[in-house]
Amino acid sequence: VCVSEVCIWFSVSVFNCVLDRIVKPVKLTLCPSLPQSWNVLALDGSNWQRIDLFDFQRDIEGRVVENISKRCGGFLRKLSLRGCLGVGDSALRTFSQNCRNIELLSLNGCTKITDSTCNSLSKFCPKLKHLDLASCTSITNLSLKALSEGCPLLEQLNISWCDQVTKDGIQALVRCCPGLKGLFLKGCTQLEDEALKHIGAHCPELVTLNLQTCSQITDEGLITICRGCHHLQSLCVSGCANITDAILHALGLNCPRLRILEVARCSQLTDVGFTTLARNCHELEKMDLEECVQITDGTLIQLSIHCPRLQVLSLSHCELITDDGIRHLGSGPCAHDRLEVIELDNCPLITDASLEHLKTCHSLDRIELYDCQQITRAGIKRLRTHLPNIKVHAYFAPVTPPPSVGGSRQRFCRCCILL
Repeated sequence: VCVSEVCIWFSVSVFNCVLDRIVKPVKLTLCPSLPQSWNVLALDGSNWQRIDLFDFQRDIEGRVVENISKRCGGFLRKLSLRGCLGVGDSALRTFSQNCRNIELLSLNGCTKITDSTCNSLSKFCPKLKHLDLASCTSITNLSLKALSEGCPLLEQLNISWCDQVTKDGIQALVRCCPGLKGLFLKGCTQLEDEALKHIGAHCPELVTLNLQTCSQITDEGLITICRGCHHLQSLCVSGCANITDAILHALGLNCPRLRILEVARCSQLTDVGFTTLARNCHELEKMDLEECVQITDGTLIQLSIHCPRLQVLSLSHCELITDDGIRHLGSGPCAHDRLEVIELDNCPLITDASLEHLKTCHSLDRIELYDCQQITRAGIKRLRTHLPNIKVHAYFAPVTPPPSVGGSRQRFCRCCILL
């Protein structure tokens, strides 16, 4: 029996039995239905190095976390309390004092958490590397300052939707945590270009950056990121409507290892910028270009030539895309063995001809075709003869029903009734 990871020590039923003794009676006790040797293993804190309590989130209260920390002590390396709404600052202070070797901690959605928890982590957990505070909306700049002082080994921080954080908190964090590789700042709506300048100046090892819906940022701040973070592999700026082709040029010139780019709803981006990007970033695997309304087949031509590793491509609401662009994509080097997902919702110029161009994409697993009104059932059926396992998501409006008897009631097709 492998005892290094809690979730695979024994069978699921054994794990549930052990955890049930933690969650409900407060005190960890023996499971009488288990062999004595398994009870010994279950109660040995040295075996509890990784614990994920997401499946038990409704039962987890502060006292449970305190009991776990006392049982595991310094052996515990990774703990996920994602979604455990009953856990607050007091329990996490006890946890921090008992589990000083913790390296990964997820408090995602633990809405009772405040700056006090980060003060405890700063004081007692210097080995912390990964911390998830997403949706902990009481977190402020004070938390980031505390983490910067006590957790210098921090590599990944998620403070998505912590909308009280400003540039001052980011500045304090990045100056003292030079090893940061992942920053998730989605929904931190107070962040401006000044915050990005601090990141670009102090985070040379940054690999992943999520700035989705940080609507105040502009080209100026993002260009600083590109110039200072040459290892960047994943960038999300979806919903950042102020950015222009200047960002795509900066990425192309400075971040050749880029694999994931999400720029949905960035309506100022054009074929010119994507041409520079494609010609320089040959490792691109996933691109979300939804509602980049100015791009045309020209972008698809460049991607088909220069991006042989492309696996996922979203072009939804790119209304200028035509069958010719899909033809180039379907004949490019990524098509036969790499392309897995393509999203074409609300592309009105796409017809069944596009499906013919994609039939040789043997790895294609899913295609989105909602509101592509020139796509027919017959075209989808032909595609499935070549790709029988493909998932096709499409919608065909039902035929308007005949008038009701008497003709007095207003008539709608079924989709209008649903709406």
